[in-house]
Amino acid sequence: MSAKTRTRAIVTATSIAALVAAAFAGGVGSATAAVHRPTVRRSSHVLLISIDGMHQSDLDWYVARHPHSTLARLTRHGREYTNALSANPSDSDPGGTAIMTGGNPKTTGVYYDVEYSHTVDEAGAACTPGRKATGGDVIYDSPDDALASVPDLISTSTSTFPSFDENGSVFANGADTNPAAIMKLTFDPKTSLDPATFPVDPATCRPITPWDYLGDNTLFQVAHAAGLRTAWSDKHAVYASFNGPGSDGRSIDDLFAPEIDSQAVMPDGVPYPQDDDWAHIDAATKQYDGYKVQAVLNEIAGRDHSGATEVGTPAIFGMNFQTVSVAQKIRSTPTTLIKKADGSYTTSAPQAGGYAWVDGELVPGPVLSSALDYVDAQLGRMVSGIHRAGLTGSTTIIVTAKHGQSPQDPNKLVTIKDGPIVSAINAAWAQTHPGNPSLIVAGTDDDLWQSYLSDTSQAAADFVKTYLWDHTAQGLDVNKQPVTVQHSGLAEIWAGADAAAFFGTPVDDGHHPDVFGKVQEGVVYAGPTKLAEHGGMNPGDRHVLMLVAGPHIAAHVESAPVETTQVAPTVLSLLGLDPRELTAVQKEGTQVLPGIAGAARGR
Repeated sequence: MSAKTRTRAIVTATSIAALVAAAFAGGVGSATAAVHRPTVRRSSHVLLISIDGMHQSDLDWYVARHPHSTLARLTRHGREYTNALSANPSDSDPGGTAIMTGGNPKTTGVYYDVEYSHTVDEAGAACTPGRKATGGDVIYDSPDDALASVPDLISTSTSTFPSFDENGSVFANGADTNPAAIMKLTFDPKTSLDPATFPVDPATCRPITPWDYLGDNTLFQVAHAAGLRTAWSDKHAVYASFNGPGSDGRSIDDLFAPEIDSQAVMPDGVPYPQDDDWAHIDAATKQYDGYKVQAVLNEIAGRDHSGATEVGTPAIFGMNFQTVSVAQKIRSTPTTLIKKADGSYTTSAPQAGGYAWVDGELVPGPVLSSALDYVDAQLGRMVSGIHRAGLTGSTTIIVTAKHGQSPQDPNKLVTIKDGPIVSAINAAWAQTHPGNPSLIVAGTDDDLWQSYLSDTSQAAADFVKTYLWDHTAQGLDVNKQPVTVQHSGLAEIWAGADAAAFFGTPVDDGHHPDVFGKVQEGVVYAGPTKLAEHGGMNPGDRHVLMLVAGPHIAAHVESAPVETTQVAPTVLSLLGLDPRELTAVQKEGTQVLPGIAGAARGR
């Protein structure tokens, strides 16, 4: 059932708090003040939730089948935006950065969590201050995470950064015997990240922190400068980037970011049979998200994320969910151990991930359906916590997603390995450029194509574009059967000046991909283990949910196009702060979401 056709009870702004409170036995709300008048602030708290991967179509399906769910009640008593688009590219970052800054890559400078820039030097490279940049990888991802501080469990120093990645551990020597101790993780900008992995500023020869790499400030910076408390929970400690430039990594008062790529263990410390990280096991991802949910519940109750210290409920706080995203991508849940009441273990049967065709309708499969149930239940816990804390009339909830996932239809899936294509392009280039055999020096291709070149001329970019368009790629369909795909799996390619124009940046800005491509729907540059990916620009990648619920926000279904960049100025407006304090708002003209400006002024 389309969101546009669902019946909504349109209510007055003054009655919304009572309706939501009744619906949840503890509601959500926002009493807000005039924009640009922070001293008369009427909205005290904004709870921001990103359900990574969740589409508007997922919301439609779930609400139609679960009319008494938390998500259904939020749609009935809040403002639903049925035509919301994520950032482009739609990776987790810049998707998260767009939400926190109000900016697109053209002003934030963030095009991917693993990208390249012609304006920096490679991490660890020899550097002479003031010389021209040699270009280097900009990888603000799990390899940057050092062992964050866990009192009585591990120790760190400012001189030693024991970095970890896939299957590494957030605990010393892999001693994951007490996963609940994850709640004690704290972020310290001086010890929680490994600066040896950061790109280097050629002007100073110093590592560039993830927050100083940003070209725009963030909503956390604006709120923190106004004396408001801020908190956030996410999947990598490197998302300390959301602190914003010049912040010294301290605009977020309470950042809780246990590394999702670290070793997963069950709640009693028994390793999962798959011996994998939190991001590739459905049950482990739910357990992992549960820690962040607990952090939010502790913050609602006025404590820090661990629940140990009374600090007051933050003005801006929230988290991202990974459960839906993982359920969309995995082919099936493997046989897993389930602990029984008597302490013994049994095994569960595998279930299918992603979407499935049922009676002619594409619907979430059993793993994804379970993931949506899980997230809805956790949202319900948060809403109940808001009510118990007496914050019903002073809290607005915003629910959106950093990104979607594509393809939704498994029958459209074609997985292609991009490595052989890159190698072939470089080999063809080397035949006529023996002095520069590696033309493509970097790029991350999920369900998009992006290449950074050692030769940034238009001729070199056109060479790559022509090769990609003329190349016939070999891939595998959803059943892992060979298929042949034209144009390297791409539908459109922008090269050189056209790539810069696509993003709205100068040709020589140094950050944007030199060659950028939109994939044919269903193409994923990966092995055959995934059902979907994100990063691209097809509808499945970008058409995400957007809900805003609060006591001064009248119930309404808004079909006009909006973008996730509009979240940042909306949050500040709801808190009575000036959205124009965000540099992206000034540069890009990012607007507060429709229908919220009036609520922010109060009624």
